[in-house]
Amino acid sequence: MWTFTTDVGEYASAAEAFLLADPVGNTVPLTVLANIRAGMPAGDASFGWWTTDGEVRGAVFRTPPHPIGLARMPVESIASLVTAWRGSQGEITEVLGPLELTGALAEVLGAPRSVLSERLYRLGTLIVPDAAGHGRLAGVADFPLLVAWFQAFGEEVGLGVGGDPVQQVEHRLAGRQLFMWEVDGVPVSMAALSPVAGGVCRVGPVYTPPSCRRRGYGAAVTAFASRVALEMRCEQVVLFADLANPTSNAIYRSIGYEPVYDYAQVTFASLP
Repeated sequence: MWTFTTDVGEYASAAEAFLLADPVGNTVPLTVLANIRAGMPAGDASFGWWTTDGEVRGAVFRTPPHPIGLARMPVESIASLVTAWRGSQGEITEVLGPLELTGALAEVLGAPRSVLSERLYRLGTLIVPDAAGHGRLAGVADFPLLVAWFQAFGEEVGLGVGGDPVQQVEHRLAGRQLFMWEVDGVPVSMAALSPVAGGVCRVGPVYTPPSCRRRGYGAAVTAFASRVALEMRCEQVVLFADLANPTSNAIYRSIGYEPVYDYAQVTFASLP
């Protein structure tokens, strides 16, 4: 049985223990929960959990303008999710979740209009790359550049970075979540780090402007943010990489990230 609510406290009370059983695989729903608790606006958000035999075994969430997000859960939860979601939440148009679950959705809803495939990596042994420059925590003086880079990243990958980039950067600067790689006093790359959730931090987005690419800056700032996370904030570090971008996947592997799960963002109908 699926239960839906707009009350994040009710959702956490019901589903958080289930999500924490796999904090790596459920990094996205746990991070969303952590961000909302930290004050990130989540207007029109809705949440749900799946109970079978008296036990919570699945979870789903939607924080517009993002797609519906799926926790890691049994494939058999999907058919009932479609029915329950349509009955109380509306049509299912765009979903992000584990590959086996988005595949099960496609069996019910039909072939998706578009698919973006991603791989979740977990850091094993960190390998610090050799690159010119140094890493540092971003500060207020970096605000205009960070907003421009967040916007550019979203446009380049075809995905949003959380709605209004100004609001995102403000929130992440306040949370000490943004890092710069700097060469001769000039920022050349940036990486963001999610708040710790279930002992896990997630790196992303990572962005290097086109004029500064192919010099190892993206790998360097990712490694820097990852080291800060492990030394000061969390027990495990993860990140997502677009499987259509072999360069980024190779870079992350080269600094010690190892593949864990495959995910997909799928669109089943034209968005308004």
